[in-house]
Amino acid sequence: MKYFLKCIDCGAEYPKTEIIYTCPKCDGLLDVIYDYDEIKASIDEKKLREEPPSVWKYKMLLPVDIDPVTINEGGTPLYKCDKLAKLIGVKELYVKHEGMNPTGSFKDRGMTVGVSKAIELGMETVACASTGNTSASLAIYGAKAGIPAIVLLPAGKVALGKVGQALMHGGKVIMIKGNFDDALVLVRKLCSEERIYLLNSINPYRLEGQKTIAFEIVDQLGFKVPDRVVLPVGNAGNITAINKGFKEFQKLGITDRRPKMTGIQTAGACPIVNAIKSGAEDITPEMNPETIATAIRIGNPVNAKKALSAIRESGGCAESVTDEELIEAQKALARLEGIGVEPASATSVAGLKKLVEAGVISKDEVVVCVTTGHLLKDPEEIIEICEEPVTVEPTIEALKSAIFE
Repeated sequence: MKYFLKCIDCGAEYPKTEIIYTCPKCDGLLDVIYDYDEIKASIDEKKLREEPPSVWKYKMLLPVDIDPVTINEGGTPLYKCDKLAKLIGVKELYVKHEGMNPTGSFKDRGMTVGVSKAIELGMETVACASTGNTSASLAIYGAKAGIPAIVLLPAGKVALGKVGQALMHGGKVIMIKGNFDDALVLVRKLCSEERIYLLNSINPYRLEGQKTIAFEIVDQLGFKVPDRVVLPVGNAGNITAINKGFKEFQKLGITDRRPKMTGIQTAGACPIVNAIKSGAEDITPEMNPETIATAIRIGNPVNAKKALSAIRESGGCAESVTDEELIEAQKALARLEGIGVEPASATSVAGLKKLVEAGVISKDEVVVCVTTGHLLKDPEEIIEICEEPVTVEPTIEALKSAIFE
């Protein structure tokens, strides 16, 4: 397949065989550019409409030329949520639950592509900095590929379930006395000095896997496009990737329009929101981000420039929510629709509710909220925010008393 890397700032182009993460000339972010005429000519529209969704269903739009390292990622459910729609006040609401991927988060989509690319490029070790989900996914795909995975985590700032996944699957887990942004600086330096392949979302190939969320949303809606997609924003790779996916389907003539991309952050970590609301060309990094939503506790997102562009060019917007608002949304999603998500995931629902109440989002819109990680990723938070279980004596009287009184 024909494709190459292109800098979004200076326009410099690089071959697909070059191992780079940002532009060597200006340090700008890179994008993967395809020959869309070639792809369009190769599409089997009947097969595209009939084959069930999965990441590698869309191989014609993924930059991997070998058999991929895969554990059947993608094909996550798109739930129609009528009770939640009524609560929030929108016409039609769907939740794309990425927590139903093999490792419990959307990161699997990027890692199947990223680790496959590492193998294709002849790399024998992979690494990342992480708030948790990336480390879990990298360790698991590294194990599947049979190569070592190194993960750097901010000490004391990662949910237990995610650390457990990375450890169980043999990842080399290193805790950094600092936050995620500190860990990312270190791992980028490590990968630049050693023959280790970096698989944070600054790697443009990883984002290519994540754009398949857009393809699946269109696929699962009967090849129709929603009015708006709302999702959490941390390092800002996902909103960038999903927007690109919608653009590519439109460019190929599969769809005729794109949704408004709407990014949600928390009040304790919202540099993207601040930039959108102030009209700034770039973010002002936040040095000490803090929120219960550990997966998006990031003050200096590396894909900020791409994310700002995605929001603005699609006619979308950005909003922040408090920890209290996201917890309320997390409970509503679980108790009304039976969908269990980690705290960061619930920001999409909380943000939608806030924007509808403010009149920013019309009640007539068809909306898809992306939830990025499974409830069991953060078991400590569940215990902290929910009612304590009741302990009783083993008698029917005590049982009935606990239930009815």
